[in-house]
Amino acid sequence: MKLSPIAAFARAHDPDRFLAALFATPERREAIFTLIAFNHELARAREAASNAIAALIRLQWWRDALEEARAGKPARRHEVAAPLHAAITAGSLDPVALGAMIDAREAEAEEAGISTETDFVTWLRGTAGGFAHAAGLALSGSAEEAEKLRALGAAYGLSGVLRSVTAHAAQGRCLLPVDRLAAAGLNAGAVISAPMAPALAALCAEMAAEGVEALRSAPRDVPKALVAPALLAVLAARDLRRLAEGKVVPMPRGVADRVAVIWAGWRGRV
Repeated sequence: MKLSPIAAFARAHDPDRFLAALFATPERREAIFTLIAFNHELARAREAASNAIAALIRLQWWRDALEEARAGKPARRHEVAAPLHAAITAGSLDPVALGAMIDAREAEAEEAGISTETDFVTWLRGTAGGFAHAAGLALSGSAEEAEKLRALGAAYGLSGVLRSVTAHAAQGRCLLPVDRLAAAGLNAGAVISAPMAPALAALCAEMAAEGVEALRSAPRDVPKALVAPALLAVLAARDLRRLAEGKVVPMPRGVADRVAVIWAGWRGRV
């Protein structure tokens, strides 16, 4: 299958979401690939920045790009901004939902970290959950239907944070909530300096187990037309179970994970 440049970008940078997007209706697929690429750029804002202010500037750049598209101004010369502008102009992506995704990323630029577990959940629901919500709207879901996807996306976001603790530590970052770290006798500095510490492993396993329970109670009765973003819950469930048992999530993914997504996508439910 020959991919468009934005689809190839999505596959290279976010293979999980790319695989799920293949189950979107063909006429909506390019919009979802564009959304994946946009989400990747937002996630990189803090990672690629030398400091918090630089991260906020990167986020503002994307906020300005959205506003220019809404105002009918020319697209920016950028491999993601240009197709994003086209998707907004065509009405394929909701700029309000995209703006909310940008706003949610500002929590990552806080020097003190994400303070409380409540803030952490809000952040997950706005970032990974915000992606799922925006994808639901792009697939012509109603506001209510798209909102149901938010909890499923947030569960995938939680699994991503927990399986990336070591990678984030290597970047000098910690995205776990400060209050949960403190309750375990930890802080961000300890996580960054010793990401394999037993106390941290126990905390991650505990949070993963809580994520498994939360995912079990999340609504999954989404229409078949919206199954693509919901498929991330399949991976979230598998990853959170592994993490709760102290196991490592294989990256790149093995055949079993991909088959689980394909099977759920083929059935049209998760």
